[in-house]
Amino acid sequence: MDMVDSTPALRLQPATPSAHEVFDILARQNADMLTTYLRGLVHRPEVVDDLFQETMMVAWRRLADYDRSLPFGPWLRGIAGRLVMEHRRKSARGMLSCEPEVLEALEQEFRAFERSPADTFRDRLDRLVGCLDRLPPMMREAIDMAYGRGLSLSALAAAVESTEEAIKKRVQRARQMLGNCIQGDGA
Repeated sequence: MDMVDSTPALRLQPATPSAHEVFDILARQNADMLTTYLRGLVHRPEVVDDLFQETMMVAWRRLADYDRSLPFGPWLRGIAGRLVMEHRRKSARGMLSCEPEVLEALEQEFRAFERSPADTFRDRLDRLVGCLDRLPPMMREAIDMAYGRGLSLSALAAAVESTEEAIKKRVQRARQMLGNCIQGDGA
């Protein structure tokens, strides 16, 4: 006598990711971009870190407001931009220009960057690091001091015992070389 299994077949359903899992994935994918965006607006690294954390907390609390049919990066930058403006109103120390027009221009640059084909943000960041390594030492130092450490041109000139005009030209040439390298027009 054959026994017939009367147990219903187990059907595996694809798991729908929870809001927490979706947020975790999107936050990790956009962390480098958000840090770069904030560094473009704020000199002091500790303020960048605080604004990054605050942006993520606000985004987490407002995740239900996020339209999943739209890219997450612009939504996140919108939150960060409002927090930067709020921080600026409270304390202008350590802030770069962040008028609404500047925020809009920066957002347009990020959107153009996101629309361009191929590489991920991390790939492009890695390419930038490689291009930085190829700069002549004096130019690399000028870029590091101006953008990495947030020194003004006058402070940078004093630090390397040069004129402000010479430093301005050095930084401009370095930026041009980096642009060419990143675009693949030069080494």
